[in-house]
Amino acid sequence: MKSNQRRDALKLTTLGIIGLILPDAAKLSYKQNDTFYPFSKPISRHFPNIDPEVISQVVGKSHADLDTVMKMVNKRPELARSVWEWRFGDFESAIGAASHVGRRDIVQFLISKDARPTIFTFAMMGNFQALQSIIQNYPGMQKTMGPHGISLLDHAYAGERMKDNMDKVDLLSLEKTIAYLQELGDAGGLDYLDVSEDESDQFLGDYYYGSEGVEGFTVQLNMRKMLSLAPIGGFGGAIYKTADHTFIYNGAPSVQIRFNSENNQISSLTVTTPEESIVAVRS
Repeated sequence: MKSNQRRDALKLTTLGIIGLILPDAAKLSYKQNDTFYPFSKPISRHFPNIDPEVISQVVGKSHADLDTVMKMVNKRPELARSVWEWRFGDFESAIGAASHVGRRDIVQFLISKDARPTIFTFAMMGNFQALQSIIQNYPGMQKTMGPHGISLLDHAYAGERMKDNMDKVDLLSLEKTIAYLQELGDAGGLDYLDVSEDESDQFLGDYYYGSEGVEGFTVQLNMRKMLSLAPIGGFGGAIYKTADHTFIYNGAPSVQIRFNSENNQISSLTVTTPEESIVAVRS
């Protein structure tokens, strides 16, 4: 009798292991019921990875919504270290999101949950000694660009957003940090070519590629009145002018956007990455 029980237990254990590797096969092997099926609902197709939509949400909310971030991270503290790729290699962590918009409160909460602060966090928080030590040990680090191509100096400026809630010591340290980065002379990011309003207008619109006629890009102005490139109907990153009709995407030097013209009118754009080149025709 005991031998049979051990055999049955071994069979269920084996099925469980197979189910973790091949969830669909597990569902076919036996019916879900209270006695044998160990889960209350079907296993996520992303398991054991966290659902990408959850990662996207916590990074997105870390720009502005402390309550939602606290709710998500308190439930699953690992999310404090979330990193999301918006597109074209534009990686951003939850703490990175809070850092470039000056949300000290969100940064402090994430650090309490073991988030990993970076030099951009130190700049925004006005952690002068930490910032100076990194730059002195790694000369040139001040030129490194953060998420969305945002400079180290701009992160420090963002730290002033919540200055009314800062004590005198923290405020003085932030002012010292800003002054130090200004004195370095090259912590403000790369210099790109200016784009006039009239020039911007000629690039605006929808550009399509693919046989379905639904894939493509929208070129529009963002909240900072800068040209941005997004999937049709989606959120996009800024594009920076490097030459006539030529831009790079959101500080990603390997991603080039080239606007093509016919009869003095913009007719298409070409997005080029190290792996591929896509032409999208203007509608």
